[in-house]
This record gives sequence, C-alpha cells and structure tokens, in this order.
Amino acid sequence: MPVAASTTTDLTSTTSTGNPCDSGETICGVVYDITGNRGLADYSDVLIGRPLVLVGLLVLAVAIRWVAHKAIDRIVVRAAKGVLPDRVNLVAIERRRQRAESMGSLFKSIVTGLVVAVFATMMLSEVGVDIAPIIASAGIVGVALGFGAQSLVKDFLSGVFMIIEDQYGVGDVVDLGEATGVVEAVTLRVTRLRDVNGTVWYVPNGQIVRVGNQSQNWARTVLDVNVAYHEDLARVRRVLAEVAHDVWEDEDFKGQVIEEPEVWGVENLGIDGITVRVVLKTTPGEQWVVAREMRQRIKARFDHEGIEMPFLQRVAWSRDEPAGPAA
Repeated sequence: MPVAASTTTDLTSTTSTGNPCDSGETICGVVYDITGNRGLADYSDVLIGRPLVLVGLLVLAVAIRWVAHKAIDRIVVRAAKGVLPDRVNLVAIERRRQRAESMGSLFKSIVTGLVVAVFATMMLSEVGVDIAPIIASAGIVGVALGFGAQSLVKDFLSGVFMIIEDQYGVGDVVDLGEATGVVEAVTLRVTRLRDVNGTVWYVPNGQIVRVGNQSQNWARTVLDVNVAYHEDLARVRRVLAEVAHDVWEDEDFKGQVIEEPEVWGVENLGIDGITVRVVLKTTPGEQWVVAREMRQRIKARFDHEGIEMPFLQRVAWSRDEPAGPAA
C-alpha cells in the first residue's frame, strides 16, 4: 500500500508539472485542458493569443484615432464659422475656413503620430521585442535636440502654437516688430512676408515676440480730417456723415464696409485747425482702399460746400528802404 500511494503521488506531480502554460496564459491552459497536447498548448498562445492581442491593440488605436479626429472636425467647424458680421466678403470667409482646416490638419497629424508611436511600441513589446533600448534612444534623441538644437525646437514649438491659435495666416497684413507686410508663407519653422517696398522677410518663429494682425476678423478705417477754426463744426460733422453714408450705400463697397459709419467728433484742437474723426468698419485688408476713397470724396465735397481745410501758410513782409547814405 505505501508503494501504491507513492506511485499515485508521483503521477499527480507529473500531471501538474507537465502543464506547459504559465499562470497568465489563459488560451494555452484552455487548449491544454481540451486537447492534452503539450506541443499544441505551447504554440496556442503564439498562434492565437498574441494575434488576438495585436488585433485588439490595432482596433483600439484605430478607435482612439477616429474619436480624436471627429472631435477635431467639430472644433474646425466651430472655428470656421467665426465672429464676422453678416455683411462680409466671401473671400474673408473662405480664408478663415482654410485657416481652420489647416489647424485641423495639423492637429490630426499630431494625434496620428502619437497614436502610432504609442501603440506600435506596445505591439512590439507584445511580440517579445525589448522596447527598453527604443525608449532609451528616444530619451537620448530628446536630450540631444534639447541641447544641440534649442533654436530649432523653439522655432518649431512657436510655429505649432501660432497655427493652433490662428494668430495669422497667408494673406494677412501683420506687424512682427522687425518687419511689417503681407504674409506669403507660414511654416513650423519660419514665416515669410513681403513689405510694401517688395522686400521679402524671413522671420524665425521663435524670434517673434509679438504679432499685430491687421487682417483678422474685421478692420477699421480711421480718418482724421482737419478743418479751419472758423468752420461750423455741426455742419462739418453732417457733411462727413453724408459722405461716409454714401460710401456705405455704394454698391462697389457693399462687401467692404460692414457697419454704418460713425463720426466720432472733435479729436484734437491743433495750432493749424480742428481735427474731426470719422470711422468705418471694414472687412480685413480693405481699410486702406476705403480710406483712399473717403479722402477723395471728402476733398470733393468740401470744395463743393466751401469748407476750408487748413494748410501751412507763410506771410512774407517787404518794405522799401530809402536809397543813399542816409539809409
């Protein structure tokens, strides 16, 4: 009897130790319990378990990317609507839509890159690849970029935030401090703009401290008109209001002047005359065209109404001196 008990104990030990599956290999254990085949159980996790995990990671990555892209599309749609008044230029609306889509494309690229990097690393780890060197290499590359290419990284990050925040876009008239002009190209590293003289400026994004955008959402034409001190200011304001209203009603300026013009009144009492300010709200980039038209019409109307615009005058005195020694 003792011998039989010993034999039974040895068989039980052999059966328990003969299971080739680890505690976490569920599929391997199930296959071994069903078939009792150690070889099939050994390869079941490789042939079935790992592919299922890889497919699950791939599906999860696609789902996360899809959800993120849908959220970005909603943000782009809201940004494309903007805050422009109803009376606007269709070109300005199209430009805003294009800028919003550019932001959305950048966001989507960043999300896709992050998802691919994270889930590719997880999948490599699942198939048995040691990802420690990959992570260490990424850290070394980050440190090298941080110390060796600080200006490049600064330009890149500044460009990303400029595009995300929609500070300016192609076609905008901007003041970057060192240069002022029309933006011709915006990249993640540099901004190219052309000034009024035709000079092309290349400004690294990391060196841009401030941005003055004269073409975003709406603009304003501000005209300071000088009149003589003896003129009736009530009459001057009425004439300026009529001229501005004529521009507002002009079919050629329907898409440029977006609100009823206003005459703000006396702006300054100078040594040469009185300054009266009139303003017109316009679509982006059209404030200079409207200003030139207003100056031309104001000059013609003032000449017709007999309103005097002061100008610098000099008085020369002459006297006749007697001739001869007595002089």
